[in-house]
Amino acid sequence: MKLDILAIGVHPDDVELGCSGTLLNEKKNGKLTGIIDLTQGELGTRGSVETRYTEAAKAAEILGVAVRENLKMRDGFFKNDEVHQLLLIKAIRKYQPEIVIGNVLDDRHPDHGRAGHLIADACFLAGLSRIETFDDNGNTQPKWRPKFVLHYLQDWYHEPDLLIDISETFEQRMESIKAYGTQFFTDTSGEEGPQTYISTPDFLDSVIARARMLGKRIGVKYAEGFITEKKIGIRNLDALVLVET
Repeated sequence: MKLDILAIGVHPDDVELGCSGTLLNEKKNGKLTGIIDLTQGELGTRGSVETRYTEAAKAAEILGVAVRENLKMRDGFFKNDEVHQLLLIKAIRKYQPEIVIGNVLDDRHPDHGRAGHLIADACFLAGLSRIETFDDNGNTQPKWRPKFVLHYLQDWYHEPDLLIDISETFEQRMESIKAYGTQFFTDTSGEEGPQTYISTPDFLDSVIARARMLGKRIGVKYAEGFITEKKIGIRNLDALVLVET
């Protein structure tokens, strides 16, 4: 299955927090979208591997993605090395996305930055024909390099290179985040269990505030921000977003 956009997160819920509004936008535009989770989030204080899979499936349904796959790397201990790069290269070649959106390159959680660099490196290496990988049937995979790799913002603020208006999809975006009832405070989850950095009502308030702040930067209600190491060009000025200021 060839995807237009592949979103990658080191933990289930990273994609929802970072770029789910953009995925919903692109889905509405007829694009085929998918998600890869690198780990099962097994080191999370709340919930379990089983509940994370259930919540991820619910979120995927809300987002309308064509596929969601988990590579089952070891949460907290995966490395940006040949073994893990080859595993991700195989997935990139399998789905042949035009655009990959992944974790930020530097963040409070060390898994985020390490995953961001792993994703960037694997996207580049996937385009080298002398790196050989095989599909599940043992066939040699053709090389494939996404045209663009974007990194969504996470805990630490980084000045974005690109802002995308998600005002029309914001409420659905928040529903996909709230699908992780063991991780985030919701009306039904309450505050049972050990409290964590992300399990209080204040955390979701900060998610909303970030989207509002980024939206204000471009004169819309809500936006998501992205970093890119590759310069993005446009063919004409009609591609610029027209916003009321």
